[in-house]
Parts: sequence; structure tokens; C-alpha cells
Amino acid sequence: MSHPYVLLSAAVSLDGYLDDTGPERLLLSSPADFDRVDEVRACVDAILVGAGTIRADNPRLLVNSPERRSARVAAGRPEYPLKVTVSGSGDLDPGARFWHTGGEKVLYTTDRGAQRAGALGIAADVVPLGADLDWRRLLTHLHDVRGVRRLMVEGGGLIHTQLLTQGLADELQLVLAPLFVGDPGAPRLFGPGGYQSGRLRLLETRRIEDVVLMRYEPTAPGTGPLPSAADHHWLALACELAARCPPSDTAFSVGAVVVAADGTELARGHSREGGDPLAHAEEAALAKLDPADPGLAGATVYSSLEPCARRASRPAPCARLILDAGVRRVVTAWREPDTFVADADGSGLLAARGVEVLVLSEHEQQAKAPNRHLLRSR
Repeated sequence: MSHPYVLLSAAVSLDGYLDDTGPERLLLSSPADFDRVDEVRACVDAILVGAGTIRADNPRLLVNSPERRSARVAAGRPEYPLKVTVSGSGDLDPGARFWHTGGEKVLYTTDRGAQRAGALGIAADVVPLGADLDWRRLLTHLHDVRGVRRLMVEGGGLIHTQLLTQGLADELQLVLAPLFVGDPGAPRLFGPGGYQSGRLRLLETRRIEDVVLMRYEPTAPGTGPLPSAADHHWLALACELAARCPPSDTAFSVGAVVVAADGTELARGHSREGGDPLAHAEEAALAKLDPADPGLAGATVYSSLEPCARRASRPAPCARLILDAGVRRVVTAWREPDTFVADADGSGLLAARGVEVLVLSEHEQQAKAPNRHLLRSR
């Protein structure tokens, strides 16, 4: 399933609140930061807010700068990003500004909610997702049907919490405002949930007048057969490592990364690393780790090409090395072709011994890129 790049955007007080309980919306960002948000909006394909945000704030969610709107049109894009909201009940005010400003709108809801929205005359493309709301189905529909490649999510806190705890957020852009709210009845950015246990990766900090922008990237691998946003990030890194391999006419260029369950990178490697013409990527990465490392049991191995099941150059193929290390999850971009080994099936060998194997074909072309000369020679 293909999803857009999901960017969560929020501003909070020093004590973690999105708003106070007053009748007017609490302005947390500075004027310069509002302009930055406008710039981000102009760069995405869609902006999403929850039904609660529409009820509480009655937002328009527009790109305010005429120059940025003109640049979108000049680039062949709609003047405004697609506006998206989510409501299980479909009970929304048909007179809200959300529906009557900007360009196209879409409401994702349940089967029952779609009936309610239709009866209210909601001015949007109403998409029922079944008996319950399902974020993965929603994101797949946005990507495959509406062509959304970058999605900006502006709230509220429940939606941010759900996307983070389900491993579906690619990036968090958090603005910290220099004030306190202190009201236990006010809305907070994040609620309780099963967040990743480790630290997120800090991508950027920036002072903007009297607020601070912090950009973070979740790092924790997914669990089981459902990929997380972090799975895509780590696999993209493995593909980048493959591009660094010394060229060869007799072996694939492959990159690999070993990541603990809390998102800590344990090791990385690539084919022919260190001048060893026989080294495989997974072999090079695992060789850097103590076999007794407690992180291995819950780790995920990311490899741009599926781990080999047979090899002539060394006694143990990479699939066997992964099994011996106790790793129970592997994510790869590309199944091994028959270029050098007929009927290669490292994924099958791993799966037969209880390892969860995911093939994320969205990354296949990136994985193939440093190996084009081998594929053309077939």
C-alpha cells in the first residue's frame, strides 16, 4: 500500500497545550511562523484537519500568499491544496468556512457517517471507509485515487496521536511558544498511547521571532506485517548505501541497516565494504555487532535486496546469518533476480523459519539503480 508523506504540524505552549478554554482561539505562533506555515501549505498536495478542529476553530486552511498560489498554478498544480477532514459521525456544520473557501474538499467517514453528511448537504467529496475509520485505507485512497504525495496534518491532538502511535507519521513539525496555559481542561497536543519507546531523530531547530521550530522524524520500525513510516526511511537509507558500493560486474550492490525496536541504529553495511570483494551488505553490518547484543532479538534488518539464500563465496548466506543473529523481522525493496543464482528465495527461507519479511516495492527502482548494468546484461 502506498501512502503520502505525512507531516504533522502543530504549535504548543511550554506546558504542551494546543489552546486554552477561552471563547477565542489562542494564538501560539508568531507572525513570521504563520508565514512559514503558509509556505509549507503551498508545498503540499493536501491539508488535513479533524472534525473537532472544524467545530472549534472554523478554519479556512488556505494558502494566503498570492505569490505562492501563483507559483502553484504555474507549476501545473491547483491554486489551493486539497482540503481533507475526517469524521466518524459525518455530523458537521455545512456552513463552516472549511467547505466554502479554497479548492476541492474531501470528507472521509464511515458508512453511517456518509449518510449523515449526505443528508446535511456537505459540500465535499464524501468517501466512506466502512463500518469504522481506518487510517491506512484513508492514506492509500489519498495517494492512489487523489494523487496526494505530501499531506500536511494540522490537528487536532487526537489525530496527531493516532497517526504517531500507528506509525504513520513521517515527520513532526512542532513550534514551541513562550507561554503557559495551565488549564487541565484545555486540549493537549498528544494523548496517551503506544508511542515508540526510543528517541525520535531531530532534523532541525530554528528560532522564528519568539518561538522555536523543531522538526523530528520517528525512527521505530514497525511490528509484524504492517510497515511504519520509519520502515520506509530506513529502507531508503539502505538503498542509499547500495549506491556507495564499489562497482562490480559479478555481484549486486546492496545496502543494509540493522535497527533496534526502539529506533536505535545498531549497524550498517554495504557490498564489498572495506575493500573485501566478497562482502555482502547484511554480512558486513552484522559483523560489526556482538552476537550477544540484546537489541538483535527485536531488531529489523533493512536490505535493499532480499538476503541471499545461497552463495558460493562464503559458507553462510546472509539469510542464515540473520537467523543465527536472532533477528525476527526483515524489510527489503527488491526480490533477488536469477542473474547469479537460479530460484533465489532468501525471503522464503526466512519466512519458513518464522521471520516476518516485508517487501516494500515502492523502493525497488532506487534499489535497482546501482545494478542497472547487471540487469541489462541478462
